Amino acid sequence: MTPTPIPLVLAGARGHGRWHLANIRRLQRAGLVRLAGVCEPRPLDAAELDALGFPPPLQSADLGALLDATGAADGGIAVLCTPIDTHTDLALTAAAHGTHILLEKPPAPSFAEFRRMADGVRAAGTACQIGFQSLGSHALPAIARLVAEGAVGDVTGIGAAGAWARDEAYFRRSPWAGRRRLDDGTDVVDGVLTNPLAHAAVTALALDGSPHAEDVAAIELELARAHAIEADDTSCVRLTTRRGTRVTVAVTLCAEEPGEPYVVVHGTRGRITLWYKQDRVLLQRAGHGPAESLHGRTDLLENLVGHLTAGEELLVPPHRTGAFMRLVEAVRTAPEPRRLPEGTWYADGNRRVVKGIDALVHASADTLSLFSELENSP
Repeated sequence: MTPTPIPLVLAGARGHGRWHLANIRRLQRAGLVRLAGVCEPRPLDAAELDALGFPPPLQSADLGALLDATGAADGGIAVLCTPIDTHTDLALTAAAHGTHILLEKPPAPSFAEFRRMADGVRAAGTACQIGFQSLGSHALPAIARLVAEGAVGDVTGIGAAGAWARDEAYFRRSPWAGRRRLDDGTDVVDGVLTNPLAHAAVTALALDGSPHAEDVAAIELELARAHAIEADDTSCVRLTTRRGTRVTVAVTLCAEEPGEPYVVVHGTRGRITLWYKQDRVLLQRAGHGPAESLHGRTDLLENLVGHLTAGEELLVPPHRTGAFMRLVEAVRTAPEPRRLPEGTWYADGNRRVVKGIDALVHASADTLSLFSELENSP
């Protein structure tokens, strides 16, 4: 028998929500879900509705009422792609209506809000998937097998690097963009480590087998900013896990030459590099030529549907993001990011570029060093 498509409500259909709409369209055509509602403070207009490619859904700014009206309560799905500070309350609203959840990353702006969300969802008995798409990559178990087989010897550390470019408009795209907290004191924590390049940290921790909050033993943090924002745009962190692994993450939104972010597993006899947006793996080891492989990826919404219909294991339940949330909390409670002085960066059109930052980001991942431990640090 053909299964009945699961009714789904999308909260946040603009911005990154457009990516979710395209993915929902794919799954709707496959008969797995049905877009039943869109929750937006400002309803989609006629042109936006025409672009959906399927019958217009119900719309409302009230998520709870929309879940009830669309039949997504008691077993449907809510995809929550809304401002970071709204994640916990919206997830709890969905859970209270018996609706299962795909929650965009970062799951919450503080560890306390994360715990409130995770505990509330668990108590409600609803499934919750956190939208770290890189954790659906089949490259991760492939790398785990290589490490277990001793392909690169003993792991000596894991480094992650991300050098992206974002212009001034990126930090003006919404009232919460580039903010540590809103004017009323509500936490946002929209920094480079915790939002745009958050996958670098969560993927590195996953490769170490240290995804849980209790897996983090220590955090050393250096936050900086070149743009005129509250949050960090050029930062690095070194986490020490309970396994004794040093995990460094060096990231910037002020790159000279933007490139693909990656994570590298260092071993005593080689290294494994994962370009996590491409699911591309490069194995380099003593006595062998380099070996490159491409891997598939399981879509997280599709995995959530499989969990509900066939009992598949969720790939990214909240507890698998606890270590990352320890990092978010460290960023939240850290002193204000250091403002990089003029002369260490320059304007390139409508964006700012930190001099030499690309080399520093790569050197950090290569040597497991903080920026302050490297030459020519800004």
